[in-house]
Amino acid sequence: MLKRKFITTLEEWRRKGCEKAIIICGARQVGKTTIVREFAKRNYQHFVEINFVRTPIAMQAFEGELSSNVIFTNLSAMGFGPFYEGTTLVFFDEIQECPKARTAIKFLVEEHRYDIIESGSLLGINYKSVPSYPVGFEEEHTLFPLDFEEFLWAKGITEEAVGIVRKAYHDRTPVPEFIHQQFYAYYRQYLVVGGMPEAVQRFVTSSDFGDTLKVQRSVMTSYRADITNYAARQATLVKRIFDAIPSELGRQDKRFILANIERGASLRKYEDPTQWVVDAGLAYYSFNTSAFELPFEVTENHRLYKLYLVDTGLLCCQSLPGMQFQVMNGEIDINEGALTENSVACALIANGHTLHYYDKKSKQELDFIIAEGTKISILEVKSGDNYMRHASLDAARRDWPEKIARSIVLCKGNLAVKDDILYLPLYMAMFI
Repeated sequence: MLKRKFITTLEEWRRKGCEKAIIICGARQVGKTTIVREFAKRNYQHFVEINFVRTPIAMQAFEGELSSNVIFTNLSAMGFGPFYEGTTLVFFDEIQECPKARTAIKFLVEEHRYDIIESGSLLGINYKSVPSYPVGFEEEHTLFPLDFEEFLWAKGITEEAVGIVRKAYHDRTPVPEFIHQQFYAYYRQYLVVGGMPEAVQRFVTSSDFGDTLKVQRSVMTSYRADITNYAARQATLVKRIFDAIPSELGRQDKRFILANIERGASLRKYEDPTQWVVDAGLAYYSFNTSAFELPFEVTENHRLYKLYLVDTGLLCCQSLPGMQFQVMNGEIDINEGALTENSVACALIANGHTLHYYDKKSKQELDFIIAEGTKISILEVKSGDNYMRHASLDAARRDWPEKIARSIVLCKGNLAVKDDILYLPLYMAMFI
């Protein structure tokens, strides 16, 4: 199995006594089921997995009284089990298909005969009604595709090597040149492969980009099928939004312009379909803010935004034909640097940041601004060779020196500090 950081979250939950059920959300095929199985194998004598899509009969166990005794008796009669108190982990997978099971979590946690983990696609969890949510009885977490560090682990890169790069980041010193070149090569692979577990596993097993591309296309096909299944009457509009993300990110300013997908398109018509794509975990919003002030949410403009795809490998798969070969040969600025900016967005989201960009009247645009303490850090993403030219960043430093925590340029080069601007290799976005 691929090594995932989320295992430590589950282990900490168990160490604290599993007082609540854990619900793991996330886009489809990011590895939720696999990681729960691995956790159970390491920590429990008994593991009962109930998948409401594969075995829909299990839903009938929740039709009557929602007590643990009745529910687990019903499940046992259906052939699930064995259930042993104190040594069993019960895993409700695809729980969005059984809303009454979600309601029952409150009673199962209160009686606490078994440890409970739930998992489901954000598509269903956000769009299927639940009779009564188990508020206060669930601990919710989101699982993302593999980040760059997990990708390195999958390739067999040692913790010691990653530690050298992490130390350079914290000490603000250059990475040893040989290691920098190696990590930059791995980063280019990551742009193409992305972090969907099956695609990563296929790549590290065969090193065949053709096989990897087949997996990515299969994932995209399943996403479109889910849109048809869950988006109902909005499915056509949702697909237009989803399919337009690569071309809109390929524009110079990266802004998502509705008029590019339909002449005369209005925000009113497309606001809910766009929100659907985001709620499903398939894309991330980055809202414009025209005021360089905290909190960003006060001044964010919901009419001006960018949309980043959940996985950079999927973005590469959907973009220009032959892009993989060009990226692997060092042309990471292709398509207006859409891949590198998307990879930074995914890294920031995985590290708990919200996404915002500064743009005042289409002048002085800053790619990302994030809160660090009571100040604002600026992140500029430069995929080309002229990464020391950054007029918008320079202007912001002149205008608001007292408001800025860090000025960061993510680029092809090694780590350097010049005029109090921190130049970081693009692969170091995983540390921010």
